[in-house]
Amino acid sequence: MAVNASTKFKHVSYLWDDAKASALEGDEVALLIYRSNLLGADLRLTNYGGGNTSCKAMAKDPLTGEQKEIMWVKGSGGDLGTLKRTGLAALYVDRLRSLANVYRGIEHEDEMVELFNHCIYDLQSKAPSIDTPLHGFLPFKHIDHLHPDAAIAIAAAKDGKRITEELFNGTIGWVEWQKPGFDLGLKMKQCLDANPGIRGIMLGSHGLFTWGDTAYESYMNTLEVIERCAEYLEDNYGKKGPVFGGQKIESLAPEQRRKQAAALAPILRGFCSSQTRMIGHFTDDDRVLTFINSNDLERLAPMGTSCPDHFLRTKISPLVLELEPNQDLSDVNSIKQSLAPHFEAYRKMYGEYYNTCKHDNSPAIRDANPVVIIYPGVGMFTFAKDKQTARVANEFYLNAINVMRGAEAISEYTSLPRQEAFNIEYWLLEEAKLQRMPKPKALSGKIALVTGSAGGIGKAIAKKFAEEGACVIINDINTERMEGAMSEFQKTFGRDTAASTLLDVTNEQTIEAAFEAAALAFGGIDIIVNNAGISTSKPLQDHTIADWDKLYDILVKGQFLVSKAGTNILRKQALGGDIINIVSKNSVVAGPNNAGYGSAKAAQAHLTRLLAAELGADKIRVNTVNPDAVIADSNIWAGGWAEGRAKAYGITVEELPAYYAKRTLMNETILPDDIANACFVFVGGLLNKSTGNILNVDGGVAAAFVR
Repeated sequence: MAVNASTKFKHVSYLWDDAKASALEGDEVALLIYRSNLLGADLRLTNYGGGNTSCKAMAKDPLTGEQKEIMWVKGSGGDLGTLKRTGLAALYVDRLRSLANVYRGIEHEDEMVELFNHCIYDLQSKAPSIDTPLHGFLPFKHIDHLHPDAAIAIAAAKDGKRITEELFNGTIGWVEWQKPGFDLGLKMKQCLDANPGIRGIMLGSHGLFTWGDTAYESYMNTLEVIERCAEYLEDNYGKKGPVFGGQKIESLAPEQRRKQAAALAPILRGFCSSQTRMIGHFTDDDRVLTFINSNDLERLAPMGTSCPDHFLRTKISPLVLELEPNQDLSDVNSIKQSLAPHFEAYRKMYGEYYNTCKHDNSPAIRDANPVVIIYPGVGMFTFAKDKQTARVANEFYLNAINVMRGAEAISEYTSLPRQEAFNIEYWLLEEAKLQRMPKPKALSGKIALVTGSAGGIGKAIAKKFAEEGACVIINDINTERMEGAMSEFQKTFGRDTAASTLLDVTNEQTIEAAFEAAALAFGGIDIIVNNAGISTSKPLQDHTIADWDKLYDILVKGQFLVSKAGTNILRKQALGGDIINIVSKNSVVAGPNNAGYGSAKAAQAHLTRLLAAELGADKIRVNTVNPDAVIADSNIWAGGWAEGRAKAYGITVEELPAYYAKRTLMNETILPDDIANACFVFVGGLLNKSTGNILNVDGGVAAAFVR
C-alpha cells in the first residue's frame, strides 16, 4: 500500500487505515462497507444518500453448493457514510447479466427492476436500486459511483466531454446524460469495450464511476480522479473573471443576517406550508453568500441543477426573493403582501412545468411550493417535510452551487433539460419509492418549545413530542442541565430532532432569543408548552413578598411573556397552533400553606381561558393540563416544597408519595410521562377543535373537578 498517501491529496480526505483494513482482509464485503463509509464521510466526494458502491466475489450457492460470482451493491435508499451489511443488495452476477437477453428496449426498461428479484442471492438483502446494472455490467471487482462536486462541474460543463478527454488523456471514458437504469448500464459496458484500459467513466451531468481490483485500489483510484478534477478547477478559478460574475450586493453582518432570517423564516414557512406543513433550515455559509450576492444569480438560479441526486431534493429551481437585505420586516402584513406574488408565480411556473412535461401515466402533481428560497444578502432557506430532508436539500443545493461555480470557471454551466428533469422527478419508480415510505407520525412537521424541558415534566413532554415526530427546542436556565438533555436527545433521536437555547421565562430578551433559535433551526413554532415553574409552600405569616414575586414572575408573568412572544410567530405563519399551560390541581383546590403558589396557579388557569378566547380566531388553541403530586424527577420537590407540604399534612417527606396516591380516587402515583401523554392528547390531531379546556391528570381528586 502507498506510504504517506494522504500527502498526495489536497481536495479530498485520505482516510484509509491499514491496520483496520488488514483486520478485514479476506472479507470483500466487509472491505466494501469500510471503503463505502470512508467515501461517505467526505461530503466533497458524495452527498447524503447519494452514490453507490459494489464488490464482486465468489460465494457458495446455497442450493447447488457451487462457487458463484456474487455482486454486493448498496441497496435502494441508505447512505454510504452509515452503510452496513444490511444495506446491501446481493445478486448473482450471471443472472443479472442474462437479463440483457429479455431486455425489450429503453421504452420498457422500468420493467427490468422487478426482474432484479430473480437475481437475488441473499434473500435478506436490501432491495436493489436502479443503479444495480451500472455496476453489474462492468467486470471490475470493486466499483465506486459518486457525485463529487469537482467531477460533476466537469460533467455539467458545456465542453465536459472534451475537457474530460484532455484532462485524463483518454483514460476516463464519457457517456452522455441518460436517466439511470438498465440501458445506461449497457451503454457503460459499450464505453468500456470501446476504450479498454480506462480507469473510470464520467456520466454527463450526473457523476463519476471508478474502479479497482481491490477495495484499496478502487479507493485510491477514486480519490486520485476526483483530486485531479478539483486541481483543474482550482487552476482555472479567476481566469475568466470573478466568480459568478462578481459581487452585486453586500451581505449584512452575521448577527444582522440571522436576525433577518429569524424574522422572515416563519412567514416563508407559512407560504411553503400551504399544502403540507413544512420544517425549515437556514444557512448563511460563505459559499452560499458568494452565489446569492453575485451578478450571475439571476441567470444561473432559474436553470436549476444538473445531477439528478441534486435535483430530486431541490426541485426544478429555487425561488429568489426580491427583498432588500436590510428590509424592515416588522410590518408582517406588508411583507406577506409583497411575498405573495412571488409564491403565486412560482406555483404557476411549477404547474406549467408539470403540465408541459407530464406523460399519460405520470403521478399527480406534487406540492408546487419551492424547496429552496434565496434571500440575497442574508442566506438560503430550505423547506421540506422534516428537518433531515430540509437540511439535506440545503446541502444538495450547496453542492449545486459548487458545480455551477466550477463549470462556469472552465466553460459554461448546463442544467438538465426540463423534460429530463421531469422524467426524474415524476419517475414511476421514484413514485413507488415514495409510496413505500412510512406514514408520517402524528406530530411530523410540527415544532415544539416546552419551557424547562431539560428535566422533569418538561423533558418528558419534549421526549413524547419527539417520539411522535416533532422537532423540539430544549431549553433551561441552567447551561449544564440543558447541554446534558440536548446530548441525551441527540443520542436518542439523532441530529435533526432537537435544538437548544438558554431560556429564562422572566427575561424578555432570552424569550425572544429562544423563539429566534426555533425559527433559525426549524423555521418557526407550532406548539408552546408553558411548563417552567417553581413552588413554595409556607404559612401565610412566613410567606415573604420576595416569595410572592418570584412565584408570580415565573409562573404567571413567564406564561404571559412566552405566550405573547410565541403568538407573534404563530400569527406570522398563519397555520394555527397550540399553547398548553401546565398548571396544577392547586389552581382549583384550596389547601393550607399555599397562598402564593395556589393563587399563581389559579392566575395561570384563568390566563389560559383569556388567551383561548382571544386567539381562537387565529386557530390557536389554548388549553390547560392540571397535574398533581408529580414527584418523580421533578425539580420543584428539591426546593423546599416537599418539606412544606409534608408539614402541612402532618407527615414525613418520605410518606408523601404514598399519601398523595392514597388520597386519589384511583390510588395512583402520577409520573412525568402521564403529563406528557395528556399534552399529546391536545396536540395529536384528535382535538383540533377544542380550546379553553382543562385536563386533570391527578389520579382523581374530587375536589379538583371543575364541572
